[in-house]
Amino acid sequence: MAYVLQNTVLPLDRDPDLLPLYVDPETWTSIDEEPVRVSNRARLGNILGRTRARILEGRRVSFGTYFNAFPASYWQHWTTVRQVTLTVHTNGPATILVYRSTGGGVSQRIDTREVTGTASTSFELTLNQYSDGGWIWFDVAADEHSATFEGAQWTTEQEPVRSGKASIGITTYNKPEYCVETLATLADSADVLDVVDRIFVIDQGDQRVDARAEFPGLAERLGDTLQIVTQPNLGGSGGFARAMSETLARPESDFVQLLDDDVRIEPESVRRSVVFGRYAATPTIVGAHMFDLLDRPKLHAWAEVVDEAPFMWRTLYQERMPHDFAVANLRQSPTLHMRLDADYNGWWMCLIPTEIIREIGLALPAFIKWDDAEYSLRARDAGYPTVSVPGVALWHVSWVGKDDSIDWQAYFHARNRIVAGLLHSRAPGGGTLLRHSRRVDLKHLMMMQYYPVALRHRALRDILSGPAHMRANLATAMPEAREVAKSFPETVVHTDAGVPLRSRRGRQVFRRHKRHQFDSPTGLRLRWFTASTILSHWLHAPKPENLAQPEVEFGKDDAYWWRVPLFDSALVSAANGSGKNIYTRDRAKFRRMLVDSVRLHRELGRRWPHLSQQYRAADAELTSPAAWNRTFEQS
Repeated sequence: MAYVLQNTVLPLDRDPDLLPLYVDPETWTSIDEEPVRVSNRARLGNILGRTRARILEGRRVSFGTYFNAFPASYWQHWTTVRQVTLTVHTNGPATILVYRSTGGGVSQRIDTREVTGTASTSFELTLNQYSDGGWIWFDVAADEHSATFEGAQWTTEQEPVRSGKASIGITTYNKPEYCVETLATLADSADVLDVVDRIFVIDQGDQRVDARAEFPGLAERLGDTLQIVTQPNLGGSGGFARAMSETLARPESDFVQLLDDDVRIEPESVRRSVVFGRYAATPTIVGAHMFDLLDRPKLHAWAEVVDEAPFMWRTLYQERMPHDFAVANLRQSPTLHMRLDADYNGWWMCLIPTEIIREIGLALPAFIKWDDAEYSLRARDAGYPTVSVPGVALWHVSWVGKDDSIDWQAYFHARNRIVAGLLHSRAPGGGTLLRHSRRVDLKHLMMMQYYPVALRHRALRDILSGPAHMRANLATAMPEAREVAKSFPETVVHTDAGVPLRSRRGRQVFRRHKRHQFDSPTGLRLRWFTASTILSHWLHAPKPENLAQPEVEFGKDDAYWWRVPLFDSALVSAANGSGKNIYTRDRAKFRRMLVDSVRLHRELGRRWPHLSQQYRAADAELTSPAAWNRTFEQS
């Protein structure tokens, strides 16, 4: 029996921005070191269906693309599959060329076949040379006459290690329009539903998914597969914990596939992730990559890691992200041919085996932020890897145009990072985590951003109170953090028409700061700047006229922590472009919060070993299904 590992698919949407992720033009070149398409051989008009495409005479189309190349390295490293069959279906005269790449991105041809008429051409491939990286793909070329590509599959005769289905858990808060679109896509994808047991929509908002006009029709199409679960807003961790809990009650489910609400899915990716999970040599968390929903060829997250010393997350090769497939295709991007090993995967899309959940528990009651990273680190400590699989991805609203480090989420950024460090850091005292946390406080204080510092200090006090606070304030921490904002005028976003830019006489009383790209202080200059700025903000009161109206204006991308502190007040564009925030210096707040920052971080450092023992001892209870079920019942 042949088991399908991967189908070759074409885009569901007639969107030219998506084409580079599925099919590639024949020829690329370089102009001034920038890759440029000479001619786009893959056009929307030649896409005939989900698995069919027209190959025009004299032209060649490559399927060596993100969604259609086969990630051989990941299959060789994480599964026991060694023999794979590629079968390509065509109609008309054509040449099929099969290639592989090395971990360094070097392309090598494996085989070539000429075909005529209606043909199904198979290539037997061995996965034994891909330890460090590499893909396999094929091109189809037409000569004197056009040909039709009719689909392709990557299969194996080897039976999977696991055969159970997956339950999908979608956590949503007032984004029903996204959810119904996801449900519609799943309803249209019979091959995906073949590997799905249940679809749980965990609705935590007051704009209900089942109140949408489209819902009755979707519910009828999906039948018993779809289940709506309503509960108060317990954050992403509460929603995903509920999906995990519901899945544990399903004997037919060997996995839970977690999905964010504000996404658009590639349904084949859902199927691939389940299949990869079935074949993984050991139970494995299977993660997905993230493309930008508003700039769809751009890949933002490939393999996510947590650096030990500062205990901070980042993307591997962060300086090369986002990667724009409209500018450089897969074959031109050597970094993407390496096998990149992850520490965790974001819960925008992540498959977790129920075997792991039964051993290590559900999500940490963190509300949002770090729950996904903490879970994979917990799994790692229990011997279970996380693999972010190429070709498994979705589109998610990216963090471009956001700055959640200065809004109510600052509380969760600070608290959950430190709690995760207490639970999993292998460095004495958390390494440089607390030093970095103090620096974050200091940067906010120098930039006159007092609200996030107030929330960060609230987080530190809660951490010092012990692990019980995490479940106790699960439903209240977010509204309380938003309530605190009312005491900080800088949180108000002013529209352009409402910002006090000019005096009554029309004389300009502010100046727009000129951009400088290379003025970041380093070395001794950085130390002098920091010390002198702290001293100035501590000793000198701001001038009254600068508090009455902004002294200077900054664009968001220009408002760095070493520029804004030079002024008593500043007008700074909001990250999403909706208006502007007015930051004004408050000497009393600066003094009080600086002292609190030093005191709280010192106390955390002194008590770190004891707190780490406390949180680790409480972890099993915090994440247990029984404790979460009590929370669900009480709420």
